Amino acid sequence: MDYTKFFSADVPSLMRSPVREIFSRVDLSAICSFAGGYPAAVTFPMAELPSLTARVLEKYGTKALQYGATQGVPELRAAIARRYGVPVREVQITTSSQQGIDVCSRVFLDPGNVVLVHNPVYLGALQSFRSYRAEVVPIDDWRHSIAGDRDVQDCGHPRPHKGEGPAAVGCGRGRSEAEASWTALSPAARKDAKFIYVIPDFNNPSGETMTLAEREALVALARERDLLIVEDSPYRELRYSGTPVPTIRELAPERTLHLGSFSKIFAPGFRLGWIIAPEPLLEQIYICKQALDLCPPVLDQYLATEFLESGALDRNLVHTREEYRRRRDKMLSLLEQYMPEGTSWTRPEGGLFLWLTLPEGMDTVALYDEALSAGVAYVAGSFFYTDGSHRNTMRLNFSFIAEEKMEPGIRLLSDIVRRRDL
Repeated sequence: MDYTKFFSADVPSLMRSPVREIFSRVDLSAICSFAGGYPAAVTFPMAELPSLTARVLEKYGTKALQYGATQGVPELRAAIARRYGVPVREVQITTSSQQGIDVCSRVFLDPGNVVLVHNPVYLGALQSFRSYRAEVVPIDDWRHSIAGDRDVQDCGHPRPHKGEGPAAVGCGRGRSEAEASWTALSPAARKDAKFIYVIPDFNNPSGETMTLAEREALVALARERDLLIVEDSPYRELRYSGTPVPTIRELAPERTLHLGSFSKIFAPGFRLGWIIAPEPLLEQIYICKQALDLCPPVLDQYLATEFLESGALDRNLVHTREEYRRRRDKMLSLLEQYMPEGTSWTRPEGGLFLWLTLPEGMDTVALYDEALSAGVAYVAGSFFYTDGSHRNTMRLNFSFIAEEKMEPGIRLLSDIVRRRDL
């Protein structure tokens, strides 16, 4: 039977996640995997959960097991509003921050509309935008087109190629270059552009952080061209060094949808996130969500409320940040020790990832099966580029891999690179 005639016109636009394909091919516990974006299980508040659950059931009873409001339970919305200093009416709870990306796509995009992104871009966002038949267009690379001069290492940008000496100053080219990137787009792309999508803090996949100058330039561009900004911020609470930068929402609250997540600061199994945005935008998202899931998981929301309001979240973040700081530093040290000349990598101030660049001409897609056979996994960087370019790059995750496997994994990876680079 031919089933293809039953599929919608959107189905050809759906794209497989190469990360999820990796998970289906191998047992991650049996290899040295830098591929996933999983948080470390040791950061989950296992000791707190029994008492949290008991308090929630005692306080809310069967209400915690019943359907809830589409916007989210009032208690969690109020807790998030207090934490981030916004009105409750500007908070929408989502079933994961990935759903936040998807509802923004569903509400704002028509087929043929344009989403402007930095390159490389989060793969889950790329999947969502393309599933609604939008065109995903990079406005150059935000790292190199928006900022004014600064030390490239200050924001997690790539360290110099091994052996080249101190980092260069002034990797940014200024505000005029951001405008030049915009005007370089086709007239149709400029006309059909709806919003800019960015992860400004500890970007997935690169680990980089946008400077204040970059954020201000992006906001200026959005205001001049009347665009929305979708600020995806699942890692902002996971800063291990450097100085916090104001969110884009703080700079432009009237046109920013700020997406947050409990997955990296509580536990991903709860599948909870939130959107902070102007009320008129949230009203349409609220209507959209009615058709998607009726309401986010109610028991999970009350557990998140109690976790947040009791102070357990902040206590757990102290431990989580220290854990990830140690893992990040260990991976950076191992890369310095084992990677050959001609390789470079980002030095993230937070988050879960760093970005490795191999010598020109190397292909991390072609290397993948060899690496997997040797017992090490990564995600090829080209999957995160809108045009599939930069095949000499890869994303490495430092949060999930068991610490005793980190050194063998980096050593295996460096051996493969050395053999191919001969």
